Amino acid sequence: MPSAVIELKARAEHTFKDEVMKILPDGGNLNLCLTCGLCSSGCPATGLEDMDPRKFLRMAALGLDEEVLNSKWAWMCTMCQRCVYACPMKIDIPGLVFNVRNRWPKASQPKNIRGSCEMAFKNDTCSAMGASEEDFRFVVEDVLEEYQEAQPEFSAMQAHINKHGAEFFLNQNSREPVTEPDEMVPLWKILDIVGADWTYGSKGWAAENYCLFCADTELWEKNVRIKAKAVDDLGCKVWLNTE
Repeated sequence: MPSAVIELKARAEHTFKDEVMKILPDGGNLNLCLTCGLCSSGCPATGLEDMDPRKFLRMAALGLDEEVLNSKWAWMCTMCQRCVYACPMKIDIPGLVFNVRNRWPKASQPKNIRGSCEMAFKNDTCSAMGASEEDFRFVVEDVLEEYQEAQPEFSAMQAHINKHGAEFFLNQNSREPVTEPDEMVPLWKILDIVGADWTYGSKGWAAENYCLFCADTELWEKNVRIKAKAVDDLGCKVWLNTE
């Protein structure tokens, strides 16, 4: 039987991998791959789009820039760092993926992720669901009153909003007050039991930052600065981000 032939294009003098190595600390160790496959063994995205972390890195190393930069797999990677943890050479494949996403035009990025990133700036709550300050306050107060009445052991439980000088500023996943408000309560109970001095802010209360997943560093920073300002304005000592 004739042997299969894989034709590789000539490697360009400057490749996408080279550009990424200039950005990542220590070059992301992208040249140290042993092709052992440990990165792929625990990756939740292995097999999707006929791709895995080892293959993705090898394609980048071989200068297959067009294939790497247009790979939909880059949006299926969760950037969870499992591959880095498993890798004996600690290669930063998520860093490579991040920089692939960064080069995708906004209009071509997955609409749900891109939309959630931009929705956070509908107002200063940073909510990816677009929830307003008034909506958040109403839900928190309504749910708190319900549990105070239904569970007497938590009748004194509090869920402050804009309490100046509280020790902890708590962020909340913005999906929960909109679609699953009861999911907020278990953490309230824990904070109540331990006697924590905490508060939400009416501004910057949403925990998630989808701009990270879009690799949109400008909007990522903008999102974080809105939240950090909310913490500073209330004079809180510790910022608790549940994401």
